[in-house]
Amino acid sequence: MAEARYKQLVDQFAGEIRSGRLKPGTRLPTHRRLAESHGLALVTASRVYVELEAMGLVSGEVGRGTFVRETTLPPGQGPDQHAVATGLVDLNFNYPSLPGQAELLRTALRQLAGGGDLEAMLRYAPHGGRMHERASIARHLAARGLQAEASRVLIVDGAQHGLAVAAMALLQPGDVVAVDALTYPGFKVLAESQRLELAPIPAAGNGPDLDALERLCARRRVRAVYTMPTLHNPLGWVMSMSRRRRLAAIARREGLLVIEDAAYAFLAGDRPPPPLAVLAPENTVYVSGFSKSVATGLRVGFVVVPEAWVPKIERAIRVTNWCTPALTTAIACAWLKDGTVARLEAQKREDAAARQAIAAEELAGLRCVRHPASYFTWLPLPEATRADQVAAALAHEGVSVSTAEPFATSKHVPHALRLALGSVDLQSLRTALQAVRRVVGEQALR
Repeated sequence: MAEARYKQLVDQFAGEIRSGRLKPGTRLPTHRRLAESHGLALVTASRVYVELEAMGLVSGEVGRGTFVRETTLPPGQGPDQHAVATGLVDLNFNYPSLPGQAELLRTALRQLAGGGDLEAMLRYAPHGGRMHERASIARHLAARGLQAEASRVLIVDGAQHGLAVAAMALLQPGDVVAVDALTYPGFKVLAESQRLELAPIPAAGNGPDLDALERLCARRRVRAVYTMPTLHNPLGWVMSMSRRRRLAAIARREGLLVIEDAAYAFLAGDRPPPPLAVLAPENTVYVSGFSKSVATGLRVGFVVVPEAWVPKIERAIRVTNWCTPALTTAIACAWLKDGTVARLEAQKREDAAARQAIAAEELAGLRCVRHPASYFTWLPLPEATRADQVAAALAHEGVSVSTAEPFATSKHVPHALRLALGSVDLQSLRTALQAVRRVVGEQALR
């Protein structure tokens, strides 16, 4: 009887939410009150809300209660942050580009066509890339403070592929991985597919709370830590040297594998603190690529690992895509050699800074968290303002944004927006940010 009543309640709530009788933002009865009013055990009443949350109809918030979610969000404002409805101004996903990049590609293709090694483009490359191309990337990294032999550099199909092969090669299903409470959504999806358990670490200023990490290691068998020490996505922090040293020391003492994601590190300037791979080379996988610094369609990335791990990474590359496409790798390495990558990185730092200046102007008075040269801004919302309702209202205004949900690894999902600044022209960005400011103000008054 209790099971049948539980299912009836789920269907009843779902129907009322989908029909609009229960409006977005409505606070539902507490678990205890729901149990008392319907004659259910407390655990059964809790199951009602768990199932509604799994259906995407409600959200439970620590210390506040359970609320009806906004269900009219178009694709892109929910967990799949990368899908954007046609016609929306995209502040949801970053694909920064500069004028003239298409002509750079045209020139590069002509040069490849006239080269003497075109036949090699049609053959398989070694799993980790050709050694002269690995050496080219090693020189690129050395100029940024990471000295690594070419034999420890493996070429992959973009940074996301680098994260995937690292997880496949070095972690096992059920392993506990410490992550920031707000982190890159792509790693969340990867962890789910590899059946890894993510253990959230709260933020403490410009970096994770390392006291919390030590407490976690004391009570759990933590296998790895995933971190973005240089230009964190979405919070934009650059960890200090002292904090990096402490994190490296914890990893060494606890035997943690460190997965260092440096996809946005190029935006931090010419002299950021050294990578963790410099401080703890024996247990760090360094992952980055050229998608953000050059072009999102140029799917060339790289991982740097200790020599002993190279065969494991090569096996994971083999099982996923065998090798990186020779054509795009050749273009990337040619652009490294002639300075094109360095020029594009410098220009994108200037472009990102200009966009942050616009954001500072248009969002003045709102509490924003950002790096002055990053392509994103984190916008915590005023008290009692719901992110799903703000995102839905902005979608009706023709602006696509991401809520905190895709980034959150803890049960507590803050009401905040992640604004991607790098995918639209400057005037469209300014107009869209004006809409963000207006809608946030309107929702805060409700």
